[in-house]
Amino acid sequence: QGKLVESGGRLVQAGGSLRLSCAASGFIFSIYTMGWYRQAPGKQRELVATITTGGSTVYADSVKGRFTISRDNAKNAVYLQMNSLKPEDTAVYYCNANTRTPLVPNNYWGQGTQVTVSS
Repeated sequence: QGKLVESGGRLVQAGGSLRLSCAASGFIFSIYTMGWYRQAPGKQRELVATITTGGSTVYADSVKGRFTISRDNAKNAVYLQMNSLKPEDTAVYYCNANTRTPLVPNNYWGQGTQVTVSS
């Protein structure tokens, strides 16, 4: 059974940095596109960043230049380096694994980690 476990969220002051980690287990990590999403109170979950199996990345406009997604297939892990944090980055951050490969589950979500940025 596939599982994603996020860590690294905490309270941080505006302008600070955080590194989120997501540990994957129970599935073939290397065939999944990995992503980070976030959901602020009263808002819909939104894409933050994704990284494909080949290492191509996509970022939300709101985080471009500040956040960096990376993956380590040897460790079955994906990371989100967040710099120059703003109060509007406050949200629960979720790790996602997605694939179109047939005959395997195509989507996993973690339980989320809270990031709070104080002004």
